[in-house]
Amino acid sequence: MQGYDIIGDIHGCASALQTLLTELGYEHRDGVFRHPQRQAIFVGDLVDRGSEQLRVLQIVKTMVDGGSAQIVMGNHEFNAIGYATEHPGGSGRHLREHTDKNNRQHRQFLDQLTDDQRAYYVAWFATLPLWLDLGDLRVVHACWHDESMKTVEQQLGSHRFDAVHQFVDASTKGHELYEAVEVLLKGPEISLTARDLPPFKDKDNHLRGSARIRWWDDNATTVRQIAEIADTFTTEDGTPYPALPDIEVSPEERSYTYTQTVPVFYGHYWRNGSPQHARDWTAHCACVDFSVAKGGKLTAYRWSGETTIRAENYWQCSA
Repeated sequence: MQGYDIIGDIHGCASALQTLLTELGYEHRDGVFRHPQRQAIFVGDLVDRGSEQLRVLQIVKTMVDGGSAQIVMGNHEFNAIGYATEHPGGSGRHLREHTDKNNRQHRQFLDQLTDDQRAYYVAWFATLPLWLDLGDLRVVHACWHDESMKTVEQQLGSHRFDAVHQFVDASTKGHELYEAVEVLLKGPEISLTARDLPPFKDKDNHLRGSARIRWWDDNATTVRQIAEIADTFTTEDGTPYPALPDIEVSPEERSYTYTQTVPVFYGHYWRNGSPQHARDWTAHCACVDFSVAKGGKLTAYRWSGETTIRAENYWQCSA
């Protein structure tokens, strides 16, 4: 059986990536990192934030092209496509608006690559699958959700984009493709303000009225259990965010919960510390994003055919 090393969000941290690959036993031969028995799988979010954007893209794309890795699209790749795609043509408007907030988010990608380099890699981003189902394991950037995947397949004919109008639909709020892609690449959310709870400031100091749903926890049935609120989050005035109420959530909010037994690996959620002590790996779901671009460590999970997640199979970069 093929062994896989599922590698978390890299966000422009090429030195950490090279170190991790070497520590996992990949050798740099003929310009490509390869392992004699295993294959890497990247969960997306290669770009933005870090200082080594181009080198990350060069490493990962050569691995994918050379057959030593696979990859799924992350929300930062999707955002880069929208940021670069003018619509309608000649209008000066883009699918992802060039606002101050979006400009700041993409600043490192914009500054570190030439126009031609960005165009080359954005065109590659547009070909990436939204998920991988390899039979005995599954990989997605933010949430494995069958109904959203069915919508994508109905709209696209597969799990990949192949036309500009599809990106237009996926960038249009209210369109069913938009809603499906939001779930797969950013994760489903539960409204806090609709329950008269205050909005919170996230890791980037943005005020949010909805929290991500802990879809990986099939035991979560209340707002306190299912809403993803970090200990560091505060209210708008800077006070610690209050304890969430222990009230039941709706069946619709519970519908995102993963109850199947095929292991799922995902990134996106900016975990900290050691994955062996993380709160969001369960018997069949494991996050591999441990905040390498914010002082954490690039993390992988070494999968070798096991049917349940084993904490000891996590591997963190020593650097």
